[in-house]
Amino acid sequence: MARKTVNPDDGILVVQQLIKRFGSRVVLDTISLAIEAGKTTAIIGPSGCGKTVFMKHLIALERPSKGKVFFDGQRIDNLPERKLAKLRTHFGFCFQMSALFDSLSVFENIVFPIRQHIKTIDENALDELVKHKLAVVGMDGFQRHYPAELSGGQRKRVALARAIALNPEIILYDEPTTGLDPITSDVINELIIKLQKELKITSVVVTHDMNSAYKIADRIIMLHKGKVIADGNAGHIREHPNDLVQQFIQGKVGQAELAALRLGGTRFETQFLPADFQ
Repeated sequence: MARKTVNPDDGILVVQQLIKRFGSRVVLDTISLAIEAGKTTAIIGPSGCGKTVFMKHLIALERPSKGKVFFDGQRIDNLPERKLAKLRTHFGFCFQMSALFDSLSVFENIVFPIRQHIKTIDENALDELVKHKLAVVGMDGFQRHYPAELSGGQRKRVALARAIALNPEIILYDEPTTGLDPITSDVINELIIKLQKELKITSVVVTHDMNSAYKIADRIIMLHKGKVIADGNAGHIREHPNDLVQQFIQGKVGQAELAALRLGGTRFETQFLPADFQ
């Protein structure tokens, strides 16, 4: 399990006693952990457990109800937006549905974050930069294509190229293999591993895909009802004694839910038969 107390310099990203409420609902409940630089950390857990909300706190897209967030030893959760804009250039984002701009070419999608953050741009150098970023993900030659012309896997790869456009230290991935077939998912997994190894990037990956988590992650953290209930490498998670962890990683429905699903033999008044429509 994660330590109860962590210091700002324990990792490149650190959260201390993080609590997030939306109204009366507690989404994140007193989380303290440090994410090590140059490693890949996967965040797993059932839908609604707070995974994406937690990741948004790492870049101050969400602010804590209580607690603190640190990047590279600096507290960031209390910074104004004008200071966060520069800080966010250290991060790349790979969104669940790729989030490419349909009206922009692959080239313009990749240079979009550069144009947003850099005032003076050497336009001649952009061609080489885009060529290099696309080559990293095996997509050089697609510069003039538009997202509608690409497959789902190709769009994910272009999104990865855009995520590394500003040479970030950290990439945040939100369900990077969702909607992809097993082979294409594995291509994305290999690219995540490649970026981590070759570019020394720190990766935080929110995922439901246990095959992906086992393959890419140095560390897997499981959230349940806003709390960390498991934290360790793939072997530790596979053998974890907590029933909730085993239920999730094996993809098995709980006994209470299963019993409800198997209820039968009762016809409620709100049900209809084919004869009712004749």
